[in-house]
Amino acid sequence: MKTLLITITLLFISVTFSDAEIKQWCVANKEAPDDVLQAALESACQHGGADCSKIKPNNPCFLPNTIKDHASFVFNIYYQNYKHKGGFCYFNRAAMITDRDPSRGSCHYEYIP
Repeated sequence: MKTLLITITLLFISVTFSDAEIKQWCVANKEAPDDVLQAALESACQHGGADCSKIKPNNPCFLPNTIKDHASFVFNIYYQNYKHKGGFCYFNRAAMITDRDPSRGSCHYEYIP
């Protein structure tokens, strides 16, 4: 009886967690130097197809005006748009995955399931 109860409990847990969605965003690695972040940011904007308009002045993600914040936003745009097409959150070790939504104020970090 005890074995049956444990088996049913484990089955319930595995079904519950297999259906749960784990949301992930791509952000700048806090350890990455600013020059590496800047190069990766420019590459994503110029050659990677990321829409970088929201980090320009007078747009929702311009502030805080730091390389790390701008890179995080752009890295996530790229990652969300290309993760299902083989894109990675790497950017020469300048980026990392987080399960915490980095959105703040009017700056919304997109998540695409």
